[in-house]
Amino acid sequence: MRITGAVLEEIGRSRPFAESRPITVCELELGDPGPTEVLVAIEAAGVCHSDLSVVDGNRQRPVPMLLGHEAAGRVVSVGERVSDLLAGQRVVMSFLPRCEDCEACDRDGQLPCSAGTRTNNAGELLHHAGHLSRGGSRVHHHLGVSGFASHAIVDRASVVPVGLDVPPEVAALFGCAVLTGGGAVLNVARPRPQDSLMVVGLGGVGMAALITAKAIGVERIIGVDRMPEKLATARELGATETYTPEQVRAEGARVRYVIECAGHPAALETAYAATAPGGTTVTVGLPAPSATITLPPLSLTAEARTIVGSYLGSAVPARDIPRYEQLWRAGRLPVERLISARIELAEINEAMDLLADGHSVRQVIVFQSVSHASPQNKGINQGIY
Repeated sequence: MRITGAVLEEIGRSRPFAESRPITVCELELGDPGPTEVLVAIEAAGVCHSDLSVVDGNRQRPVPMLLGHEAAGRVVSVGERVSDLLAGQRVVMSFLPRCEDCEACDRDGQLPCSAGTRTNNAGELLHHAGHLSRGGSRVHHHLGVSGFASHAIVDRASVVPVGLDVPPEVAALFGCAVLTGGGAVLNVARPRPQDSLMVVGLGGVGMAALITAKAIGVERIIGVDRMPEKLATARELGATETYTPEQVRAEGARVRYVIECAGHPAALETAYAATAPGGTTVTVGLPAPSATITLPPLSLTAEARTIVGSYLGSAVPARDIPRYEQLWRAGRLPVERLISARIELAEINEAMDLLADGHSVRQVIVFQSVSHASPQNKGINQGIY
């Protein structure tokens, strides 16, 4: 079938991206879903640093690549071995599929799936090399999703169903921002209400960590960012205190749990410096592979401190997304307030500039009109919603 999507043509073009135009919105061919796969009509997709990191070259991926990994949509049709999804269901995309067979999948979310990581790096799906092409040439998948498009084929392991009462924009953020930031709180830090928690870096992931801490009753929540507008938003969302990184260092703040969400070496150094003796620094940001940090190693031993890495919030999406859905439905997790702008697919290059400059929490591409026709292919459970 013919779809419209945002394809990264070349990695590392100069900024501003609004002028260099590394991403082209164009028509592509999308094949038919395989036995374990799902065809989804995309309704909303978030613009995340994991997309930007491919555009600017911090993460090397094969190109051309149809970007987008944080998305939600409705099932159009499923492969013959998918029996637990129906046409019309809303699903959340998760960019880390789990094969459930490797040693990493047996670690309760602590490690990313080995097979999922390998296929993500190759621009493939978990059980298929790919379904995307343009003019007869291959286009690679991004993190098993490629959600910046009218439609996507994903492995069943890459989707989690949610209720139709969950708006598409909210459902999309469940798939990355909330899984990553919320998981750093629920799965790794695990603070009690009387504990103090600091979040360094208040983008979509950091704000998700903040509202999750608020949702579970943490009494003292500190937000740290260099952007005044983000500090103001953090206070509106429940932060009891907000600081710039310079203020944190100048005042010598020390907190039991500190979650670093900026993906920058200086942010991790700030987070560690703000961690109290006996405390834990949780890092979820993804800096450039060549980045390094300087820490006083004596403090790890003498102050009994811990640094923990948390990829995708150490999440098991099928287990964790329903929990966030319940918190949202109960009015305790205002995910919709993380949305700083609703944009069209054609604005994607400009959106990358705003993201790189730190001026957005979460921009969400909203697909106003999608084709609901399912492909005619033997062996596929057909459906039109």
